[in-house]
Amino acid sequence: MKIFWKLLQILLAVFMIIGGIQHFLKPDFYIPFVVDFLPFKTTIIYISGLIAILLGVLLCIPPYAKIGAKGILLLMLLYLPIHIWDVFTETPAIGSHTGALIRLPVQFLFIAWAWKINRFVNIK
Repeated sequence: MKIFWKLLQILLAVFMIIGGIQHFLKPDFYIPFVVDFLPFKTTIIYISGLIAILLGVLLCIPPYAKIGAKGILLLMLLYLPIHIWDVFTETPAIGSHTGALIRLPVQFLFIAWAWKINRFVNIK
């Protein structure tokens, strides 16, 4: 069972790193997710991408894996209101109401996944 959670830990790290890289490759995709009252939207996108990459890398380094898992959990919780808003807004940032309805449960999956990995890491 330990190998199963280790594989899920690595998979979560890979998702975070790839997702973070996407913030740099396709920043325009993420702009609609940044609330209108915040300035420097592109900078926010780049910083959030950098944070995602950093947390993914930390998750792969045993002494820092718990910090990485807690950081991912916090990041996913911070993103949750954006995805909830997207379900109810007239023009979802993700592009469609169907996409928003799919993305919201996925966000809860990532929250549960990060929470479980946080509980698992550093267990001998």
